[in-house]
Amino acid sequence: VEKMSVCLVVILPLLLPLINAQVPHWGPCPEPVTQPAFNFKQFMGRWFEITKLPAQFEKGRCIETNFTLQFDGTARVVSSEILKGELRTIEGTAVVEDKKNPAKLGISFSYVLPYSPYWIISTDYVNSAVVYSCTDILRLFHVDFAWILGRSRSLPESTINHGKEVFAKNNIDVSRMVASRQEGCDKNL
Repeated sequence: VEKMSVCLVVILPLLLPLINAQVPHWGPCPEPVTQPAFNFKQFMGRWFEITKLPAQFEKGRCIETNFTLQFDGTARVVSSEILKGELRTIEGTAVVEDKKNPAKLGISFSYVLPYSPYWIISTDYVNSAVVYSCTDILRLFHVDFAWILGRSRSLPESTINHGKEVFAKNNIDVSRMVASRQEGCDKNL
């Protein structure tokens, strides 16, 4: 117990910047059911962020992500946002981390950082997707991210509500979910 206390005192200050804008939850991550028979290839293409749990790394508007299948079976991931009148992009890689459950993707935007979970809980591939990411911190608490994505910059309210229901059925609290700003994206910055 004493070693655990010392470990928390040392590690917690290092982790706080990572979870600054997030709300940590007690206990380990939930284990949501992911998209059955997920087709990685069909998921490729352009996805717009419709709603999200607030994330420290997403502060702009017009947030979108484009997935492009690569020859090695991974996907090139380019995410962009407009922040303070400037288009900002970040490039990374998505991989299927578990061939038995291909909806459990991992995404990394750095060669030095491990892959972060990016789980496709539900998608019809042509209109919307419900995506979840969660990281356990010493199994004492977890920090999570959740998104409802669309192939267009807006979705019907019924589709958004259905996405929130999918999260709720998987014990994922999305009460703090907010709409992403997708207006004025096709104009000059």
